[in-house]
Parts: sequence; C-alpha cells; structure tokens
Amino acid sequence: MKKLMICISVLTLLLVTQCTSAPEGFKVRFNSNHEVSGRKFAIKDINPELPRNWDEYNFVVIEFRITTAQRFHIGFTTDYGYNELRVMSYVPNAWNKLAIPLKFYRRLPDARIDLAATFNQPRYTGWINLGGKRGELHGVDSIGIRMRVPIGNPEFEIRSITLAVDDPGDEYLGEIPAVDEFGQHNLVDYAEKITSIEQLQAAWKAEDDEIDDIVDYNYSRYGGYLQKQVKGTGFFRTEKIDGRWWFIDPDGYLFLSHGVDCVSPGGGGNANNLDTRANMFKELPPQEFRQTNNRRGRESASFGSWNLYRRYGEDYRQKANEMVIKRMDKWGLNTIANWSSAAVYGQNKKAYTLQLRGLGMDGNLMGLADVYAPDFVAKMDSSLGSYLPANKDNPWVIGYFVGNEPSWLGQEARLCDLILEGENRPIKAELEKFLQGNDTPARKEEFIHKTFDIFLQTVKKTMKRYDPNHLNLGIRFGNLNELDESLMGICSNAFDILSFNCYALTPSKEMMDRALRLTDTPMIIGEYHFGTVDRGMAQSLWQVENQEQRGVAYRYYTEQGYSHPGLIGTAYFQWCDQDLMGRGSDGENYNCGLIDVTDRPYKYQVEAMMETAKRLYSVHAGEIEPYDQVPEKARGHGGIPDLWNE
Repeated sequence: MKKLMICISVLTLLLVTQCTSAPEGFKVRFNSNHEVSGRKFAIKDINPELPRNWDEYNFVVIEFRITTAQRFHIGFTTDYGYNELRVMSYVPNAWNKLAIPLKFYRRLPDARIDLAATFNQPRYTGWINLGGKRGELHGVDSIGIRMRVPIGNPEFEIRSITLAVDDPGDEYLGEIPAVDEFGQHNLVDYAEKITSIEQLQAAWKAEDDEIDDIVDYNYSRYGGYLQKQVKGTGFFRTEKIDGRWWFIDPDGYLFLSHGVDCVSPGGGGNANNLDTRANMFKELPPQEFRQTNNRRGRESASFGSWNLYRRYGEDYRQKANEMVIKRMDKWGLNTIANWSSAAVYGQNKKAYTLQLRGLGMDGNLMGLADVYAPDFVAKMDSSLGSYLPANKDNPWVIGYFVGNEPSWLGQEARLCDLILEGENRPIKAELEKFLQGNDTPARKEEFIHKTFDIFLQTVKKTMKRYDPNHLNLGIRFGNLNELDESLMGICSNAFDILSFNCYALTPSKEMMDRALRLTDTPMIIGEYHFGTVDRGMAQSLWQVENQEQRGVAYRYYTEQGYSHPGLIGTAYFQWCDQDLMGRGSDGENYNCGLIDVTDRPYKYQVEAMMETAKRLYSVHAGEIEPYDQVPEKARGHGGIPDLWNE
C-alpha cells in the first residue's frame, strides 16, 4: 500500500509539472557586443510546482523559442554549482518542446568509438553537445541561458519547464512548416534564398555557363606542382626537401593535398525520422526520393537528390558526379578526402584518400581494439585482404587512414575502469594481469598505450602485406597536444603521416613544432571548417559573422597552416552542408559546406579556396607570407568564460 501511495504521489506531481506553464516575460536578449551574454531565471518563478531535488526524474522538458540557430547553453544552478550543456535548435523563430535527458548533466558520456559519437546527442527538434561538468541535480533553483559571441542580438524565450520519468519526446509547436519544398529553412530568410524553381534553374544555368572556364593552378595531371619535379615512383610518397616536407605525386612533382571531406553530390538534404516530424515539412520529395530504414522502420527523404533530379533529369547521378570534378578543377582542389562517394573518386580523375575498415575498433573500448582476442589478427587479415588488393596498383590513391578521433585519448584510466567493470573478455583478463600489485593511473595508461601499439603494428604489417604501394595516413586525432612522448613515438613507428583534426582559428604553430620535433613525420589536418547562422543551421565548430567571413576564415587558417614546414595536407569538412534537420548519426546540422541543399556553391567560400590554391606552393615553400586577415567574431565551440552580461 505504501509503494502504491508513493507511485500515485509521483504520478500526480508529474502531471502537475507537465500542465503548469510560465507567464510571459522569461526572455533573454543576447548582446552581440559581449563575449558572453545570458541570464538566469528562478525556476520557482517559471514553474513553482517543481521540486528542488530531481533524483526521481530522467528528463527536463523545456518549451522555448529562439530567434537564431546559433548554439546556446542551458544550465542549472544546484547545490554543487552550475552545470550546463550546449544546445542547437532545428527550428529557430518558432516554439518547440525539447526533452533533455538528465543523465547528460549527471554523469560522464557512455563509451563510444569517437568524439562526435561520444559528445553529440540527437533529438528531434534540436541536438545536444555535452558539457564538461557533471553532478547530482540536488537543490536545483535556477535555469541559465547563455550564448558566446551572439550574432545579430538574438532573443530566447522560455514559457515552460517540466520534469518527466519517461521520455515524452520532442515536439515542434509552430504552425508554419520548418522546411520548404527545396529543403531550405522555411522560418529563416536570407538574400540568396530560392523562392521558385525558375530562380533555381537560372542559378544552375549561370554556373553551367562558366564552370568550364579554365583557371591555371600549374598542376600536373595528379595535382602536383609543375614548379618542381623530383624522382617519381608511380605512387604518392613523402620527402623532406630543403627542410620542408612535401608529398611527391606519382610523376615526381611536389604535391600538397588541398582537399575536402565527404565529397558527394546531393548531400545536406536528408530529412530523417519523418514519422516524428510530420508537421515540419511544407512539401516532401516524391516517393522515389524516400526510403525506409528497415531496422527501425523510420522513413527518410532526400531533398538533395530531388534537387539534383530537378537539375539534371533521369541521369542526374552521373552528371552530378561529373560536375563535382569540374568544380574541383575550377576551385583548385586536388584531393577527394575522407568519407567521399566511391562514384566520385572511382572516376580516377582526382587524387583521393580512403579509410581502412574492419580493424576491430570497438565503441565499448572508446575506439580501441581488443588485440588480445585469439581471432584479432585473423579477422584483420581477412578484412584488409578482402579490399586492399583492389587499389594496390592505383596511382590516384594517396593512402589510407586508420581511424578518426578515438575517444580514449586522455581518458586512459577511465577506459581501464570501464574494461574492469565490463564483460569478461580477453582484454579484461590481460588488464587484470597487467595491474596485479601496481594498480595506478600511470600503470593503466601504460597498458592502454601498449595495447594501442600492438594494434597499430598489426595494422601496419597487414596493410604492407596487401598493399605496399600506398601511405599509412594514421589516425585523425582530435587533439594532437594530448599525445605524450610515448604516444608520439608509437605513432611515428607506425604511420607515414601524422594526422589530426583541428577546429581552431588557425592550427597552432607550437603544437606542430612539437609534433615535428618528436616524430620528424609530416602532418595532415583531416578536418576543419567555419560556418555561420544565416541559413538556419548551426554555425559549425568555429563560427564567423557571415558568409563572406567564412571565406576570410578559410584563407587565414589554410595559408597560416601551410606556412609550417611539416604540414603537407588539409581536408576541409565538408563538401555539402550537413542535413538541416540533423544528420542521422548524431544530429549535427552545421552550415559548413561548399554547396548548399539546392546544389549551389557558396560564393565567398569557393572564391577564397581559389585564391588560396594559387598561393599554396609559394606559401609552403617559404617564398611568400601567408594570408593574414583575421576573420571577424570567430569563436570556437568549447567552454566559455563564467560571464553573464546581458
């Protein structure tokens, strides 16, 4: 009887909290003149029925409206201090309901294979990027809303806060569909927005009329520089010349890999989970541009492919792939970088990089592999042996990446704890044996590094067996500074290239100096980008003020990077904008592309690429100074100062 009364009490409280709405007036007007702008509200003023201890609940449900797609922070003041997360809304300028799992505030993220999967959490009306602080939600008395370097003095308004035990789902509460018939944001206006098919056809024709105009970058057939030729081997290799590292293309010309990730036409327009977003689309593409995920039974549609069909007709796939190459020729891009379409790189008209697969990397091991499993070597041999020989003699392949942003880096002790707490498996038995009599953080780190070394040497040996002609491009680490001397040594013994992703205003000279000193190995930046909020998408990991400043930021970052003697490749992330309503894996919806959903290039971005492409050889050779104009209001996505200026 006592348990029944407790359950009735909890249910009553839940119903009360879900039916109580706040009066008007809980608004934040973010001030674009401040580094950080925000405001706190007493929760009792918004919903006086909420308890201060949230132990019995799993979700906080917020109804809000924000006038921008720019990320903002939602936090709560508790007995343990202030605890916040980053939130991106898919539906600026409309009311929506977002349910945030409280576990994101309480504990560290679950183990996942890479950083994006670890920290990005998709919802249906927005997505969440986890913050750094965790703690129990006791004594909750206020909610805080903050934004870093707001663009255009946006506003935020909250009208309801409730709690729930079970996931109530998200809900778009607006009356106007959030996505128009072209896949653009229907709640956001901008100068270049398409309003009719005739306008779009005119834009496509204008590009068709000028795309074949020749721009001379003095490239060889593989994209190397005709300025200097050394010994060619028929495949890409690296060489240090006069104290500076270079790729050497198959014909012996010096080469810098000026590339883009995720090169695939028709991207940026996928609309996922249509069954949960029925009121968000003005007009969906025809049925032939929709598909159902059989595993989950969820329907999706592709505005990107539908727009390509509108442009090219029945053979849109082939014509779109051909246009990719024409665009790359025009813009001075000589590399199709990671995660790109096989139909594009398979034309063998541009150098390209590939990703190794089937290596045994495990999400439960934060991207590490159980190298102690009896069948580990045999499985890797079978996997690499099944597909590497197909490209063994292909001169267009630069090389293979091993992995991307493993989440265990800097978390070695935590990973060991997860292994020890987890299921019985060979790596657990090996770790227990390794720690006997010396269970310390340093010893745990040593075990992870030892395991990593075994993994990399196995990859190196197996790759050389099946493809001795192409480069091992390494792992695109999320933070090169987290590689201590031990890891640097392990990497230099396993990789031909030291790769890292670097979302910053510009790659750190000091970081690259250190890496070059410790490894004497050339470097590639596998990902970087800049975006803004005018299209109704999140502003990317590094934001700038507007589309013109995206081009400024690109030139500044890229040329400053290539002025370093060790940097020989960059891959901008990515070819098309991300999906407006969030990519399926983790919800990201960044304005980071060279191409928008309507298959139109971003003018300032591609013009900047062209200007930089003309200069890269001379910048890297030390003949001219790199571009030095700093973009306006460029800021990263990380932690923000403890400021509350309104």
